[in-house]
Amino acid sequence: MHEELPVVGAAMPVKMLAEHREWLIAGQRDLELWDFCHADVLDGDWRGLVAQARDLLDGYTGRLGIHGPYEGMALICSDRRVTALTVERFKQGLECAAAIGATHMVIHSPFDFFGAPHVAHTPGHGLAAEIGRAHEVLDAVVPIAAQIGCALVIEVCADQATPPLLALVRSFESEHVRVSLDVGHAFIMQRVGGPPPDQWVRDAGPLLGHLHLQDNDGLLDRHWAPGEGSLSWFALFEALGELQHRPRLLLELNKVEKVRRAAAWLAERGLVR
Repeated sequence: MHEELPVVGAAMPVKMLAEHREWLIAGQRDLELWDFCHADVLDGDWRGLVAQARDLLDGYTGRLGIHGPYEGMALICSDRRVTALTVERFKQGLECAAAIGATHMVIHSPFDFFGAPHVAHTPGHGLAAEIGRAHEVLDAVVPIAAQIGCALVIEVCADQATPPLLALVRSFESEHVRVSLDVGHAFIMQRVGGPPPDQWVRDAGPLLGHLHLQDNDGLLDRHWAPGEGSLSWFALFEALGELQHRPRLLLELNKVEKVRRAAAWLAERGLVR
């Protein structure tokens, strides 16, 4: 268990770096850049965007990552053409990650739920086949991530139970595949029977590499600042304090201008630095 409080960072587009660079560099805070999840960026002048970011981050030595492509990306799909596109997009994302020096790339969990957690995505109802299809995509991608020293962190989205995603991550037996917990997503799914965010932390344990911190009302993925919704931040950080490692902590807010105020709110409650 760590005695020192964790340092919180933020996710943002490159255009917001100038406003927050001093705060980020002073604390060498975790940082995630959003831009490289967009198809028009990946198919456009992303190298110019990387150069701009590298200039703005002169002096930054913290843990840097990117959000990878997710719109239309299918990890468990039997359509080979769709699978090929997903592989191509993830490779493009990792090319951006390598150029900017990112050491994590977020991708989305494939385990949307249509059914009950004790039935859907379980060993008796197709989990092995689903994991096999995910490997058809990621077996072409994970070696590249390992080569450049970038972990793929698979983000909790519509997951209504922890075992399917944890089984997928474990199946790679790689330090370059880890769990990403969006605590707001988990809180929404808690309303329909899923585990609370702190349970995700405890179940994932050493597999947890990354968190998106956002608040909401449990009804919509609002990405409010902590304290603006109903999530139990004390329960979350109590669970985080039991870990033997420090996963990346990133405020992911719909209003990026609030990140420093949100970090201060968490600090005032003795949860972060």
